[in-house]
Amino acid sequence: LLINLLLIVVGTFMETVAALLILFPILLKVALAVDVDPVHFAVIAVLNLIIGLTTPPVGVCLFVASSIGKISIGEVSKAGLPFLLVSFVVLILVTLFPWFSLALPNMFID
Repeated sequence: LLINLLLIVVGTFMETVAALLILFPILLKVALAVDVDPVHFAVIAVLNLIIGLTTPPVGVCLFVASSIGKISIGEVSKAGLPFLLVSFVVLILVTLFPWFSLALPNMFID
């Protein structure tokens, strides 16, 4: 859960690819130390960083959406709140139940 919080905060302030390149090797070793599947951890990391892109106050996607729609960032944030809440629910489900992220890869491996 601490890694989730860290990645959401980092995703709010940094670009996703840069955050993955910097943090993923370090955090993957931590995840492997506590027996988290690497594919599951990758899905969790990407979901966190994507949620960070749309999280106020600095989410990059908010600025892009407000520029395209020619509306304020506050209006974009308010309109995107239901989607952000659903994203958090999906993140919690994927984090707590690895089956959601591992079912499809396991069908091809076994």
